[in-house]
Amino acid sequence: MGRVGVRLDVAVDALPGRAAAALARVDVPWQARWDELASLVAELSDLVRGGPGARVVARELAEVLVGAAQGGAQRAAVAGLADRVLDLHAVACASGPAVDGRELATWLLWLQTGFAEPPEVRLAAYAPALGEDGLAFYRAEAVARFERLPVIGFGRTGRYDRERWALLRVVEELAEHTGDVDLQVLVLSRDLSSGWHYLQVATVLRDAGRSAEAVAWVERGLAATGGRGAATRLVDLGVDECLRAGWADRAVALRRRAFLAHPTWESYTRLRSVASASGGWPSVREEVLGLVAEAEDGDDVLRRVVEGEWAEAPDGRAPEWLRRLRAELALRER
Repeated sequence: MGRVGVRLDVAVDALPGRAAAALARVDVPWQARWDELASLVAELSDLVRGGPGARVVARELAEVLVGAAQGGAQRAAVAGLADRVLDLHAVACASGPAVDGRELATWLLWLQTGFAEPPEVRLAAYAPALGEDGLAFYRAEAVARFERLPVIGFGRTGRYDRERWALLRVVEELAEHTGDVDLQVLVLSRDLSSGWHYLQVATVLRDAGRSAEAVAWVERGLAATGGRGAATRLVDLGVDECLRAGWADRAVALRRRAFLAHPTWESYTRLRSVASASGGWPSVREEVLGLVAEAEDGDDVLRRVVEGEWAEAPDGRAPEWLRRLRAELALRER
């Protein structure tokens, strides 16, 4: 595998050497050097269209430009040229004799993780040259390295160093190219610093039709967040999936958990709706209101429940349990 920084002694009639020489001439105005570099890329394009034999030249030119794009005022401009050269390299690899897919995969991973400012490799462009074996090797190597990254736990501030950013981009691109849900989950589950990240994982699994796993991630998110932050959205997603799958008891359990974590009128009515549909509302209501009554601010919560239920009672015909609870609260206020 070639390395950047050793091309200045290459004959100037070779594209990589001419590019390195142009980049090294700091005494020449940038516009003149840019014109030279752009013309070299145009020459490479002609070479690629002319048939096989351009792979090595394109690869070496890409390394020169990627290395030069690591700093300086013209970094973005040089990086743009590097992207164009990589596209040409992908075309060159896909034409002519077959390439070693594993060797190409190794080079692509090095290119994306070996620099502080790595290029954006379009995996779709390289897929034909990589072939099935090369792509599988690329995936295995990328995943193995990514899985070694520590998980950012809930409430923690993650350290996104150069390696983490580079591998994150590699695996994200791989997941997008393959449409692999497990890869998407792998990417998202490496940062669980907030409840919203749990929600992202659960959403991906829900959209993939994997309800059981989606609900499991909802439950993990609720345990981590303690009912804060994204908890409401997590519960909504989990309940919807449970009802879709016919798991009424799990849906009630999620609403029960949400109400006890934050006993508001809204969370109460949502619990009532789900539990009533399954036929278990009276027993669920008795249990949760009993637990609420034991809390320090339990009477305040119970008053809100009584007021809400009383307002909804038809023509003042409140059920016996509600009349009894209202009377008990009135006695405690005296």
